[in-house]
Order: sequence, then C-alpha cells, then structure tokens
Amino acid sequence: MKEITIAFLLVLLIAACATHEKHTLTVTATAYNTLPRQTNRYHSLVGAWGDSLKPGMKVIAVSRDLIKKGLHRGQKVKIKGLKGKYTVMDKMNKRWAKRIDIYMGNDKEKALEWGKKKVEITWYTPAGNNDN
Repeated sequence: MKEITIAFLLVLLIAACATHEKHTLTVTATAYNTLPRQTNRYHSLVGAWGDSLKPGMKVIAVSRDLIKKGLHRGQKVKIKGLKGKYTVMDKMNKRWAKRIDIYMGNDKEKALEWGKKKVEITWYTPAGNNDN
C-alpha cells in the first residue's frame, strides 16, 4: 500500500511539472510604498488593476513588457534572496522596462534601504503559453 501511495504521488508530481513551464529572468527591482507621491495621489492604497493594497502583503508591480512575458495580474513570483512568493497586483508606468517594484507597505525607510538592485525572478506559466 505504501509503494502505491508513493508511486501515485510521483505520477502527480511529474504531471504537474509537465503542464507548467518555468521562467527565470534578471530584472531591476526597486521598492515602493502606499504613499500618495509614489502611487495614485487620490487612491494610494489601490493598485493599477484596482486591487486593494495593505501593509504586510507580498505584492509586486511589474513593467508592462513583463506582462507580455506571462507576469499577469495574480501571477505568483519567487524573488531570489527573499522569502516566500510575491503576487503581481500592480503595474508600472509605461516608461519602465524589465523592472519590478516590490511593495513595502508604509515603511518608507525599508524601501529606501532596498534602493535599486538586480534580482532574479522565477515564475511558472501553463505549458504551451506563447507569451514569451
């Protein structure tokens, strides 16, 4: 019985891996806060797709060229060197390319400390997705 359970789990794992493609990309990462000067001055707690942002959420904004690569609203992203997964819930101004903005709530000092750096991001899309 134990061997059947292990074999079944292995088949499920292989099937899951076969239906998703892994994408890895190095991007420039900055940080932002829900402060009127950094977002929409009238709706600083609302992302570009209308999602409510709250301090403590693991959220990123993406440049619009990355949306075309599969980083759509709701996509989960792993940022190398940071714990957990981040959700795409905001998009950046059209002037940016190959860039993410990491949401840091109201902690302006943390965002300033982060600054601007190159990071590697990883995400998965359904196999056969031709967004890239």
